[in-house]
Amino acid sequence: MEIIVRLDVMLARRKMKSRDLAAEIGITEQNLSLLKSGKVKGIRFETLAKICAALDCQPGDLLEAAPSDGDA
Repeated sequence: MEIIVRLDVMLARRKMKSRDLAAEIGITEQNLSLLKSGKVKGIRFETLAKICAALDCQPGDLLEAAPSDGDA
């Protein structure tokens, strides 16, 4: 299984820019960009909670588990 980050979808639904979200939750735009692209190995629950609060969503709206290419 792999985890797919759907942060870009939620930002679009909320009509919010990445830079505005980064400023609101207190992380750098670069770190938020890495998270959006799925290039991070993990996320702190505190950060996830701040993102959910800012976007008025649930963690499941941002993260999705999908079979990876090697899964049968």
